[in-house]
Amino acid sequence: MRIYKVGGAVRDRLLGRPVTDIDWVVVGASAQDMLAKGFRPVGADFPVFLHPKTGEEYALARTERKSGRGYGGFTFHASPEVTLEEDLIRRDLTINAMAEDDQGLLTDPYSGQKDLEDRLLRHVSPAFAEDPLRVLRVARFAARYAELGFRVAPETLELMRQLSESGELQALTAERSWKEISRALMEDQPQVFIQVLRDCGALAVLMPEVDALFGVPQPPAHHPEIDTGVHTLSVLQQAAQHQQPLSVRWACLLHDLGKGVTPEEEWPRHIGHEHKGLELIKAVNERFKAPRECQELALLVGQYHTHAHKAQELKASTLLELLQSFDVFRRPQRFEEFIAACEMDARGRLGLESRPYPQADYLRGAASVARAVAVQPLLEQGFKGPELGEALRLERLKAIKAYKEQQSS
Repeated sequence: MRIYKVGGAVRDRLLGRPVTDIDWVVVGASAQDMLAKGFRPVGADFPVFLHPKTGEEYALARTERKSGRGYGGFTFHASPEVTLEEDLIRRDLTINAMAEDDQGLLTDPYSGQKDLEDRLLRHVSPAFAEDPLRVLRVARFAARYAELGFRVAPETLELMRQLSESGELQALTAERSWKEISRALMEDQPQVFIQVLRDCGALAVLMPEVDALFGVPQPPAHHPEIDTGVHTLSVLQQAAQHQQPLSVRWACLLHDLGKGVTPEEEWPRHIGHEHKGLELIKAVNERFKAPRECQELALLVGQYHTHAHKAQELKASTLLELLQSFDVFRRPQRFEEFIAACEMDARGRLGLESRPYPQADYLRGAASVARAVAVQPLLEQGFKGPELGEALRLERLKAIKAYKEQQSS
């Protein structure tokens, strides 16, 4: 029995990056051998065991064979005869197909170390094209390591393109896709993830609503970058630079989908794109079964982001309706995330990345004065039921009007 550290732990150590998860592979052992040493089995599809003391996962060396469509369409074979090289060749990228023994000796049969030095994301073998999930994984690695100068090897991008055209991407489950998408959006350069998907044709398959934004012009006075797709990537980049949470990044990606369906004769204007985009946002939300908080924020940002940009011009009644739409009285955090997404939208424009966004504090102030209206005096005046709700609304409206006058004076 020989035990090796494999995959990301080896890759990140060689890159000088922090090692978080360690994967172990066991060569020359059977399931019975592992059980005899006190390991606990956890793998349903293939033999994976938990170390009796550390709880870390140890997988038996295995080979795999394509047996059906999609990510799960594989049969695995694990036995003491499977070599380390055979186990490594089934992995996705050469930089993930290196192993290290307990002496620190590197096994690198597929030149992963050279590809690390050359900053290349390159597939290990043609079997790469058997697993459609790898298209998303490679795009995610491109986003993670973009700051180090990594790029997808042309021959790997070509395989990703073939996978995108094959129909195999449709076999991915919503859960597996969302896991990769959500992880990629939380990388330092999530816009690279979307760009790589677009470069290999996968974006048109997975998110045609986002892909449709590229090549659609916007008024240069507001959008010096002009292209709506380029703007969307810039907004996503701003969200990452400002370390926004996943819900905000998801909303940033989907906020302008309505512009993708504007008739060409109306370009570069996009009147009513906020409302037109709602069904498209809903469709993308449902396709990937995004978490509820991501779905809700994306829809609200899509509908109301232009309200935020014009916050100081809104009538008091419109401002109150906006606050009520977000239920700011019970869910203040969601309104904060909305403001954040709108600020990223304002900054995701060529040459305007650092401009101030006074609308943020203006909206916070309006929410604060509306929230400060007390219910108790109205109860003491005898209001109850629907009358209480209406009296409360009028008091909040009065408070917002006073706030607007104070801000404009």
